[in-house]
Amino acid sequence: MRLLVFATLFGVLLDAGDALQIQCYQCEEMKHNDCSTPEYIVNCTVNVQDMCQKEVLVKPDGIHYRKSCASSGACLIASSGYQQFCTGRLNSVCISCCNTPLCNGPRRKRPVPSAAMSNRPLLLSLAFLLLLLALLPVT
Repeated sequence: MRLLVFATLFGVLLDAGDALQIQCYQCEEMKHNDCSTPEYIVNCTVNVQDMCQKEVLVKPDGIHYRKSCASSGACLIASSGYQQFCTGRLNSVCISCCNTPLCNGPRRKRPVPSAAMSNRPLLLSLAFLLLLLALLPVT
């Protein structure tokens, strides 16, 4: 019975890190990258939208940005489909995908680790410790 309880806890702890929610910037047709500010941060849909997407459009009046949450499949298909139009010239469209929090914002000099990602090794260590405790003989 004790082994069953600890095995269940072990499974719950392992699954706890899998349902992470990513945050991305979200805006439509903004000029000059203006939407990389806190009021444009959104929580993406858990287990559905696991990436951030950024579209850069070169129009006659300047560079426009669209930023959003996306599913990995949809984003990767879109980015590969528009690769031929990503020239940097007038009417150019570039779509990029990334999977870390707020990665569709301005480039950072040094990446900031996600709190959820930094807890993953701790959860695994705790789960392993619980499993070892379950296997100890009862005195």
